[in-house]
Amino acid sequence: MIRLLQRLYLKYFVKKSDLFNFVYRLTGHTPQNLDLFKLAFTHVSAIKANSKEQVAANSNERLEFLGDAVLSSIIAEVLYHKYPLKTEGFLTELRSKIVNRDALDALALKLNFDAFINYRKDKVPNARNLYGNCFEAFIGALYLDAGYETTKKFVVHRLLTYWIDIEKLSVTDTNFKSKLIEYAQEHKMILPFFEVIEKRQNGNQMLYVVQVTLGSLTAIGIDNVKKKAEQLAAKQALLKIQQGET
Repeated sequence: MIRLLQRLYLKYFVKKSDLFNFVYRLTGHTPQNLDLFKLAFTHVSAIKANSKEQVAANSNERLEFLGDAVLSSIIAEVLYHKYPLKTEGFLTELRSKIVNRDALDALALKLNFDAFINYRKDKVPNARNLYGNCFEAFIGALYLDAGYETTKKFVVHRLLTYWIDIEKLSVTDTNFKSKLIEYAQEHKMILPFFEVIEKRQNGNQMLYVVQVTLGSLTAIGIDNVKKKAEQLAAKQALLKIQQGET
């Protein structure tokens, strides 16, 4: 009864902010603690603090950590029931396709998260991954504000129904590293060797320059996540193979 009265009060008597309306329209949930959602949209670059603890307390990094775990758990459960005969490897790879940073970046932009993110452009010259991180923080905020079941309903009945095509992703092969390894095995070659050959500072981010070597062929991949740089390097190597450069 108390929670119902709180919701009625928030719905009819409290002046709504743009963020309040955004959360309500997107999730169907009436925010109880709007500060959680404000925090979810606050990037570390916007924080002026004297310690790591203060930065952690006033940016979305901790919510991002929580949201990542909650979102992965929900997606894992959905896939487990949707594909009862598929292997662990299939389920793991499909979950990765849904929750990887590039996919979440694109999803967050489709949902207009960029209209609310608070960050300093001079400190984040490359906004890549900013939106996906914010999306995970948003999931963390929703989980704390509304609980697991409400968060699950949002992910399942809104995101997976209208914004994410699981069937399409299930037949899309984006693991270039595995494909390159398979190519090497089929042609009885020494397995490809991935090596970080350089680290570049880009604002607050570290870029990894990864080189893959397969026989006499080499290719480069660059990203602020080492595993993604490896995938990009493998993708470039496969393109060279297709062009007959082996």
